[in-house]
Amino acid sequence: MSDLPPLREVIRIHGLSASKALGQNFLFDEQLLDRIAAVPGDLNGAEVFEVGPGPGGLTRALLRAGARVTAVERDRRCIPALGELADAYPGKLTVIEGDALEIDVPALFTGKPHIVANLPYNVGTALLVRWLSAQWMPWWQSLTLMFQREVADRIVAPAGSDAYGRLAVLAQWRSSAKIAMPVHRSAFTPPPKVMSAVVHILPQTAPEGVRFDRLEALTAAAFGQRRKMLRQSLKSVPGAIAAMETAGIDSSRRAETVSVAEYVALAKLLSD
Repeated sequence: MSDLPPLREVIRIHGLSASKALGQNFLFDEQLLDRIAAVPGDLNGAEVFEVGPGPGGLTRALLRAGARVTAVERDRRCIPALGELADAYPGKLTVIEGDALEIDVPALFTGKPHIVANLPYNVGTALLVRWLSAQWMPWWQSLTLMFQREVADRIVAPAGSDAYGRLAVLAQWRSSAKIAMPVHRSAFTPPPKVMSAVVHILPQTAPEGVRFDRLEALTAAAFGQRRKMLRQSLKSVPGAIAAMETAGIDSSRRAETVSVAEYVALAKLLSD
């Protein structure tokens, strides 16, 4: 790694610039990148999947931590710079040019990788939902992901808060989610208009007897009309009104007041 030029120099040599269309914002602070790479724990010898490495700032930090990295990058301008990084770490970095939304990622790994990524803003939520909706237990060990702070707050939000919604229930009903660190907008080049945060998610054992599609239908209906009482917002979900009576949930409540555990209880009744 000491023989590699600084990341800013790599960007200059290859004529790279962050693409707004691809939701790119580059990080150059090596100490910050090392802190992000440390969030999953000891990565020495571990498999890591990275989405949107760009010129390879976070990739460098992951390799410094001893990880074996598979990175998917759709911006072909960045491929030569990533190739140079792969040459500096023989057998440690595999670079795939493509779209992470279109690739069968689990097929790339023999074990369960950690997913660590400074996600492009325009696809971050879609990728998270895909990973959280996977068959459980999932094919990944942990998620360490950079989001806009607003999205990060929605992922970890408790019931009753303004940020609480479908994303919080999806992230919390069978996994633990926390904000590992805030990241100031000034850390990026170019600086985005919003603050960011790194979210760390660990899978947990799923509650027994709960079908994901039932939970998804409940939260879609409830939060789709979040200002209405549950007796109105959930009347389109067959059996939901009776399930609320059985679970002892007051149907005059609104979606944001219902805890993750209560949504799970309703989904279990609808799954039986």
